[in-house]
Amino acid sequence: MAVENDNLVLIGGKSATGKSASLMGIEKPEGVMYLNCENNKKLPFKSKFQEFTVTDPLQIYEAFDKAEDMGDVHTIVVDSQTYLMDMYETVHVLTATNTMKAWGQYAQFMKKLMSQYVAKSTKNIIFLAHTTDHLNETEMITETLVPVKGALKNAGIESFFSTVLSCKKMPLTKLANYNSGLLNITPEEEMLGFKYVFQTRLTKETVNERMRSSLGMWSVDETYIDNNIQHVITRLHEYYA
Repeated sequence: MAVENDNLVLIGGKSATGKSASLMGIEKPEGVMYLNCENNKKLPFKSKFQEFTVTDPLQIYEAFDKAEDMGDVHTIVVDSQTYLMDMYETVHVLTATNTMKAWGQYAQFMKKLMSQYVAKSTKNIIFLAHTTDHLNETEMITETLVPVKGALKNAGIESFFSTVLSCKKMPLTKLANYNSGLLNITPEEEMLGFKYVFQTRLTKETVNERMRSSLGMWSVDETYIDNNIQHVITRLHEYYA
Protein backbone atom coordinates (compact mmCIF):
# COMPACT_ATOMS: atom_id res chain seq x y z
CA MET A 1 0.00 0.00 0.00
CA ALA A 2 3.09 2.23 -0.11
CA VAL A 3 2.59 5.44 -2.09
CA GLU A 4 4.73 6.91 -4.85
CA ASN A 5 6.41 9.87 -3.17
CA ASP A 6 9.98 8.67 -2.50
CA ASN A 7 10.73 11.50 -0.08
CA LEU A 8 8.24 10.28 2.49
CA VAL A 9 8.89 9.12 6.04
CA LEU A 10 6.93 8.19 9.15
CA ILE A 11 8.66 8.96 12.44
CA GLY A 12 7.07 7.06 15.32
CA GLY A 13 7.85 7.01 19.00
CA LYS A 14 6.57 7.13 22.53
CA SER A 15 5.91 10.46 24.24
CA ALA A 16 8.99 12.56 25.06
CA THR A 17 11.40 10.64 22.82
CA GLY A 18 12.32 13.59 20.59
CA LYS A 19 9.88 13.39 17.67
CA SER A 20 9.14 17.10 17.37
CA ALA A 21 12.67 18.11 18.41
CA SER A 22 14.04 16.09 15.48
CA LEU A 23 12.64 18.74 13.12
CA MET A 24 15.00 21.39 14.48
CA GLY A 25 17.78 20.51 12.03
CA ILE A 26 15.82 20.94 8.80
CA GLU A 27 17.76 23.06 6.34
CA LYS A 28 16.04 26.21 5.02
CA PRO A 29 13.32 26.04 7.73
CA GLU A 30 11.41 28.92 6.10
CA GLY A 31 10.39 26.40 3.42
CA VAL A 32 8.65 24.03 5.86
CA MET A 33 4.85 23.91 5.98
CA TYR A 34 4.18 22.67 9.52
CA LEU A 35 0.65 21.35 10.03
CA ASN A 36 -0.09 21.33 13.76
CA CYS A 37 -2.79 18.76 14.55
CA GLU A 38 -2.10 18.72 18.30
CA ASN A 39 -4.35 21.51 19.58
CA ASN A 40 -1.77 24.14 18.66
CA LYS A 41 0.79 22.65 21.04
CA LYS A 42 4.02 24.58 20.66
CA LEU A 43 7.17 23.11 19.20
CA PRO A 44 10.00 22.53 21.71
CA PHE A 45 12.22 25.02 19.87
CA LYS A 46 11.87 28.42 18.19
CA SER A 47 11.14 27.67 14.56
CA LYS A 48 11.00 29.61 11.32
CA PHE A 49 8.45 27.19 9.85
CA GLN A 50 5.28 28.33 8.15
CA GLU A 51 2.98 27.04 10.90
CA PHE A 52 -0.71 26.26 10.43
CA THR A 53 -3.13 24.96 13.05
CA VAL A 54 -5.47 22.20 11.85
CA THR A 55 -8.91 22.18 13.46
CA ASP A 56 -10.67 19.97 10.91
CA PRO A 57 -8.84 17.03 9.27
CA LEU A 58 -10.24 17.96 5.86
CA GLN A 59 -8.04 21.07 6.00
CA ILE A 60 -5.10 18.74 5.35
CA TYR A 61 -6.26 18.26 1.75
CA GLU A 62 -6.38 22.03 1.29
CA ALA A 63 -2.91 22.41 2.78
CA PHE A 64 -1.37 19.89 0.40
CA ASP A 65 -3.00 21.60 -2.59
CA LYS A 66 -1.78 24.98 -1.39
CA ALA A 67 1.77 23.72 -0.86
CA GLU A 68 2.05 22.60 -4.49
CA ASP A 69 1.48 26.20 -5.57
CA MET A 70 4.05 27.55 -3.11
CA GLY A 71 7.46 27.35 -4.72
CA ASP A 72 9.21 28.28 -1.48
CA VAL A 73 7.81 25.22 0.34
CA HIS A 74 10.07 22.16 0.13
CA THR A 75 8.76 20.09 3.06
CA ILE A 76 5.38 19.34 4.64
CA VAL A 77 5.23 18.11 8.23
CA VAL A 78 2.10 16.54 9.73
CA ASP A 79 2.37 16.58 13.52
CA SER A 80 0.94 14.22 14.37
CA GLN A 81 -0.83 11.56 12.36
CA THR A 82 -2.16 10.11 15.62
CA TYR A 83 -3.91 13.33 16.67
CA LEU A 84 -5.09 13.88 13.09
CA MET A 85 -7.04 10.61 13.13
CA ASP A 86 -8.30 11.26 16.67
CA MET A 87 -9.53 14.64 15.42
CA TYR A 88 -11.35 12.99 12.53
CA GLU A 89 -13.13 10.71 15.00
CA THR A 90 -14.13 13.66 17.20
CA VAL A 91 -15.23 16.01 14.43
CA HIS A 92 -16.74 13.65 11.87
CA VAL A 93 -17.50 10.25 13.44
CA LEU A 94 -18.89 10.93 16.89
CA THR A 95 -21.11 13.71 15.57
CA ALA A 96 -22.53 11.64 12.68
CA THR A 97 -26.10 10.33 12.63
CA ASN A 98 -24.84 7.18 10.88
CA THR A 99 -21.69 6.19 12.75
CA MET A 100 -21.17 3.01 10.70
CA LYS A 101 -20.95 5.09 7.53
CA ALA A 102 -18.74 7.62 9.31
CA TRP A 103 -16.25 4.93 10.35
CA GLY A 104 -15.99 3.91 6.70
CA GLN A 105 -15.27 7.53 5.81
CA TYR A 106 -12.63 7.61 8.57
CA ALA A 107 -10.68 4.90 6.75
CA GLN A 108 -11.22 6.51 3.36
CA PHE A 109 -9.94 9.85 4.66
CA MET A 110 -6.49 8.37 5.30
CA LYS A 111 -6.48 6.35 2.07
CA LYS A 112 -7.41 9.42 0.03
CA LEU A 113 -4.81 11.56 1.79
CA MET A 114 -2.05 9.11 0.97
CA SER A 115 -3.06 8.11 -2.58
CA GLN A 116 -4.35 11.42 -3.91
CA TYR A 117 -2.31 14.03 -2.05
CA VAL A 118 0.87 12.57 -0.55
CA ALA A 119 1.64 10.33 -3.52
CA LYS A 120 1.26 13.21 -5.98
CA SER A 121 3.14 15.78 -3.92
CA THR A 122 6.51 17.10 -5.09
CA LYS A 123 7.54 17.98 -1.52
CA ASN A 124 9.37 16.11 1.22
CA ILE A 125 6.65 14.65 3.45
CA ILE A 126 7.20 13.93 7.15
CA PHE A 127 4.53 12.36 9.35
CA LEU A 128 5.11 12.20 13.10
CA ALA A 129 3.13 9.64 15.08
CA HIS A 130 2.78 8.37 18.64
CA THR A 131 3.31 4.67 19.22
CA THR A 132 1.91 2.32 21.83
CA ASP A 133 2.48 -1.26 22.96
CA HIS A 134 -0.25 -3.64 21.86
CA LEU A 135 -0.80 -7.31 22.72
CA ASN A 136 -1.15 -9.44 19.59
CA GLU A 137 -3.43 -12.12 21.01
CA THR A 138 -3.01 -14.37 17.96
CA GLU A 139 0.78 -14.64 18.32
CA MET A 140 0.86 -13.71 22.03
CA ILE A 141 3.52 -11.08 21.54
CA THR A 142 3.63 -7.38 22.41
CA GLU A 143 3.96 -5.20 19.34
CA THR A 144 4.91 -1.53 19.21
CA LEU A 145 2.78 0.28 16.65
CA VAL A 146 0.95 3.45 15.71
CA PRO A 147 -2.60 3.05 17.07
CA VAL A 148 -5.49 3.51 14.67
CA LYS A 149 -9.14 2.46 14.70
CA GLY A 150 -11.64 0.94 12.31
CA ALA A 151 -10.71 -0.91 9.13
CA LEU A 152 -7.28 0.73 9.08
CA LYS A 153 -6.28 -1.16 12.21
CA ASN A 154 -5.69 -4.48 10.42
CA ALA A 155 -3.29 -3.15 7.80
CA GLY A 156 -1.74 -0.57 10.12
CA ILE A 157 -0.80 3.01 9.37
CA GLU A 158 2.79 1.88 8.77
CA SER A 159 1.68 0.01 5.63
CA PHE A 160 1.36 3.33 3.79
CA PHE A 161 5.09 4.04 4.21
CA SER A 162 8.28 2.53 2.79
CA THR A 163 10.39 4.33 5.40
CA VAL A 164 9.37 4.09 9.06
CA LEU A 165 11.85 5.12 11.76
CA SER A 166 11.54 5.12 15.52
CA CYS A 167 12.52 7.80 18.02
CA LYS A 168 14.30 6.42 21.06
CA LYS A 169 15.93 7.70 24.23
CA MET A 170 18.99 5.45 24.46
CA PRO A 171 21.66 4.99 27.15
CA LEU A 172 25.09 5.74 25.71
CA THR A 173 26.29 2.30 26.79
CA LYS A 174 23.92 0.75 24.22
CA LEU A 175 25.26 2.99 21.46
CA ALA A 176 28.92 2.20 22.06
CA ASN A 177 29.13 -0.42 19.28
CA TYR A 178 27.69 1.85 16.59
CA ASN A 179 30.03 4.17 14.75
CA SER A 180 28.96 6.32 11.85
CA GLY A 181 29.16 9.91 10.74
CA LEU A 182 25.44 10.21 11.51
CA LEU A 183 25.82 9.39 15.21
CA ASN A 184 27.49 12.17 17.17
CA ILE A 185 27.67 12.25 20.97
CA THR A 186 27.80 15.78 22.39
CA PRO A 187 29.47 16.76 25.67
CA GLU A 188 26.03 17.38 27.17
CA GLU A 189 24.90 13.88 26.19
CA GLU A 190 28.08 12.45 27.71
CA MET A 191 27.21 14.20 30.94
CA LEU A 192 23.58 13.02 30.88
CA GLY A 193 24.44 9.46 29.86
CA PHE A 194 21.76 9.17 27.17
CA LYS A 195 20.97 10.39 23.68
CA TYR A 196 17.81 10.91 21.64
CA VAL A 197 18.20 8.94 18.41
CA PHE A 198 16.42 7.58 15.38
CA GLN A 199 16.46 3.80 15.11
CA THR A 200 16.58 2.90 11.41
CA ARG A 201 16.82 -0.91 11.49
CA LEU A 202 15.40 -3.74 13.55
CA THR A 203 17.52 -5.36 16.23
CA LYS A 204 16.93 -8.59 18.14
CA GLU A 205 15.42 -6.54 20.97
CA THR A 206 13.00 -4.72 18.66
CA VAL A 207 11.79 -7.39 16.24
CA ASN A 208 8.16 -6.65 17.16
CA GLU A 209 8.35 -3.01 16.15
CA ARG A 210 7.29 -1.80 12.72
CA MET A 211 10.40 0.00 11.52
CA ARG A 212 11.20 -0.44 7.85
CA SER A 213 13.34 0.99 5.06
CA SER A 214 14.32 -0.07 1.58
CA LEU A 215 17.17 -2.60 1.40
CA GLY A 216 20.58 -1.01 1.71
CA MET A 217 19.34 2.40 2.77
CA TRP A 218 21.03 2.16 6.17
CA SER A 219 24.16 0.23 7.17
CA VAL A 220 24.39 -1.75 10.40
CA ASP A 221 26.54 1.05 11.87
CA GLU A 222 23.67 3.40 11.08
CA THR A 223 21.13 1.42 13.11
CA TYR A 224 21.08 4.40 15.48
CA ILE A 225 21.63 7.94 14.17
CA ASP A 226 21.18 11.47 15.47
CA ASN A 227 17.51 12.39 15.74
CA ASN A 228 17.98 14.98 13.02
CA ILE A 229 15.37 14.63 10.30
CA GLN A 230 17.68 16.37 7.81
CA HIS A 231 19.90 13.26 7.84
CA VAL A 232 16.87 11.23 6.79
CA ILE A 233 15.76 13.64 4.05
CA THR A 234 19.29 13.70 2.64
CA ARG A 235 19.53 9.91 2.65
CA LEU A 236 16.15 9.52 0.93
CA HIS A 237 17.25 11.91 -1.83
CA GLU A 238 20.55 10.05 -2.26
CA TYR A 239 18.97 6.59 -2.23
CA TYR A 240 16.21 7.35 -4.72
CA ALA A 241 18.23 9.68 -6.95
